[in-house]
Amino acid sequence: MLPQLVGWMRTEARRGRARGRWARWIGRSWARVSYGYRVEPTWLEVNRCDVPITGLPSAFAGFRIVQLSDFHCSRQVTADYLSEAVALAQAQRPDLIVLTGDFIHRGFKYVQPVAECLSQLSAPHGVFAVLGNHDFSVRNALGFRRYRHLHREVSGALSARGIQVLQNEAVHLSRQQATLQLIGLQDLWSRVCDLERAFADLPPDVPRVVLAHNPRTVEILKGRRCDLMLSGHTHGGQVHVPGLGRPTLSRRARRFAAGMYRYRQTHVYVNKGVGFGFRFRFGVRPEVAVLTLYPA
Repeated sequence: MLPQLVGWMRTEARRGRARGRWARWIGRSWARVSYGYRVEPTWLEVNRCDVPITGLPSAFAGFRIVQLSDFHCSRQVTADYLSEAVALAQAQRPDLIVLTGDFIHRGFKYVQPVAECLSQLSAPHGVFAVLGNHDFSVRNALGFRRYRHLHREVSGALSARGIQVLQNEAVHLSRQQATLQLIGLQDLWSRVCDLERAFADLPPDVPRVVLAHNPRTVEILKGRRCDLMLSGHTHGGQVHVPGLGRPTLSRRARRFAAGMYRYRQTHVYVNKGVGFGFRFRFGVRPEVAVLTLYPA
């Protein structure tokens, strides 16, 4: 069928101007669709961002955090492809690696493969993770779960391979007797995000980096200190057309679509993710994010 279509477009292009224009439009559209399906979904890029942090100790100046998110390991998002993202992340020489959720797309089948793939990650200050809505088998904001214990399986598989999964808790990172707080929040849609527990007894004068799969978690912090929030979830909409924007995202989701945002006193970085829900990306390449901290 494809050779016949190409032949027809060539014939039409040699005829009148109107018909030629129509054939060229079809040809360009076909090329864009083919590119969006075959090329961009696995064309990884590295995005770098310097983040000013108020009160950051000089010992943490230049501290490099590498973030990976939204792996969605499945039949389409293979372990071989995810290994490319792992190698690219390691090449950035991170001080800390954070993984912000959605390790699998659905079900239990790919829990062990994705955990085994990510076990190759390492950094001087460790590898930390939070779970996403797909890890809880929650597909929308209503919070309905199809596989009630899936999150335990994902968490256990990661933990068994040296990746510390933060579940509404904080850890203290030390460098030359200085401290940075790393806080991991549970997923917002899954209705298990517990801010009281996560922020309990934390000294307010120590800078904080918060991991939260859904970037809209920043809207419910209610004045709690958060210098930098690292999130994913949106995939950047997977489609970004100049002039049309991101048609797959709701109006509210577009508020934190992809990249760096400022919400009150918090920097929010939304990672476009490594994997995908449906195999199509256009203008939204998968990414490895490198965030370098420096004193404000």
